[in-house]
Amino acid sequence: MTTETPRWFKSSYSENGGQCIEATTNLLTTYGTVAVRDSKNPTGPHLTLAPDAWTELVQHARQTAA
Repeated sequence: MTTETPRWFKSSYSENGGQCIEATTNLLTTYGTVAVRDSKNPTGPHLTLAPDAWTELVQHARQTAA
C-alpha cells in the first residue's frame, strides 16, 4: 500500500460486537486515500477508497443505522 504506517481506528459508536470496520485517514493528505478493513481480520486484506467514496460509505452507514 504505502511506506507510511496506517493508524487504524473504529467508530466511537462501535459496540465491539465483532461486526465493525476499521479505517485509517492518516494517509489521506499524503496519498489521497482512506483504507478500510474488517476489524475481525486485521492482518487480512483492506480496501482503499477515494475520499468521495469514503464519505458516501459513511453517509450510507448513518442512514442504514437510523
